Amino acid sequence: MSSTTNPAHPHPAHASPLDPYAVRGDFPIFFQRVNGKPLVYLDNAATTQKPRSVIDGIAHYYESDNANVHRGVHQLSQRATYEYESARQRVCGFLHADSPSEIVFVRGATEGINLVAQTYGRAHVREGDEILITAMEHHSNIVPWQMLCAEKGARLRVAPINDNGELLLEEFARLLSPKTKIVAAAHVSNALGTVNPLPRIVELAHGQNAMVVVDGAQGVPHLAVDVQALDCDFYVFSGHKIYGPTGIGVLYGKTALLEAMPPYQGGGDMISSVTFEKTTYNKIPHKFEAGTPDIAGVIGLGAAITYIMQLGLDNIAHHEHDLLAYATRAFAALPGVHLIGTAKQKAGVLSFVMDGIHPHDIGTILDQEGVAIRTGHHCAQPVMERFGVPATARASFGLYNTREEIDLLVQATQKVREVFA
Repeated sequence: MSSTTNPAHPHPAHASPLDPYAVRGDFPIFFQRVNGKPLVYLDNAATTQKPRSVIDGIAHYYESDNANVHRGVHQLSQRATYEYESARQRVCGFLHADSPSEIVFVRGATEGINLVAQTYGRAHVREGDEILITAMEHHSNIVPWQMLCAEKGARLRVAPINDNGELLLEEFARLLSPKTKIVAAAHVSNALGTVNPLPRIVELAHGQNAMVVVDGAQGVPHLAVDVQALDCDFYVFSGHKIYGPTGIGVLYGKTALLEAMPPYQGGGDMISSVTFEKTTYNKIPHKFEAGTPDIAGVIGLGAAITYIMQLGLDNIAHHEHDLLAYATRAFAALPGVHLIGTAKQKAGVLSFVMDGIHPHDIGTILDQEGVAIRTGHHCAQPVMERFGVPATARASFGLYNTREEIDLLVQATQKVREVFA
């Protein structure tokens, strides 16, 4: 990592296992000003910024190794294939999967969920069956199951949450039955920051022989994940949420399940042989990777995983927990500000509303102060309906954020109140 620090925040104010001031020098985007102010980027749940090592890894591929993978005997193709499959190995280790063949590259968590719904789901869900999700799901973990239920004549059931944004486990258990074929749940809510009790969810679901799909898009940026210890059947995440490129993601699936599932798409590289009479499919994971993949994206994802593993997942989690606790205390003291999502177990997301002020207006004024947050329904409209709000303002934290940036967020939020006074 670079030892360069962002000149806007040259000195750390408190000791931490992770020094965000040193880390910020690894991210070129922070050496700029927005509306004449230092950039305070607090929209990490939407997408994270990219360290120089990720940018350089992508550039090196295009400058030196640009070739298709798996198909060429020439040196460029061999080097590209090595980097591509090395990234798969890194993802395998990152998730503690049993084998790299359990790692399927997709465009993102959304495509991973759709792949499971349209392959495993179509093969196993029948009329009268049920799929169980939670009330805090992102649209990407709602709509694919709605589509499958509509096609198959199955029923989508929803486990409720309490006023703190926590899953009601007793209700979840009550909704499970022998009719339940699939349980799909977020590891961490993108709108509330709630960390779901996945071990118990998996245990209860498997008790009814239901398969478990985990939407880990907001999980892997904040928490260490061990899919074998968790015993989930499928786990998906997006590269751009963990400091990697957009347009690349991962589907983890247990070997036996992936081998039994039909292909998601047809084309090159997912076949062993093709005649006009018959096609023989490739082994996993290649069976699910039709066509030329996002080679540069995979290489960038591998570089991102290397970067965060070097920083240490526990160090990142400790730092972000400190930021969340600091921000929560600060916002609790602001008059007319209400937090949406106050679960005991939370990751680095702070959603809030202000009396009489639309979240879009909050976001606009904060942007004038150089503070980037997300406003809207966060692709979680049922969550907004549950809490009786049209939208929230959401600040979400990453490894490069600081307490001083939270102070600037608080000051900017106070300015919002002054504007509308």
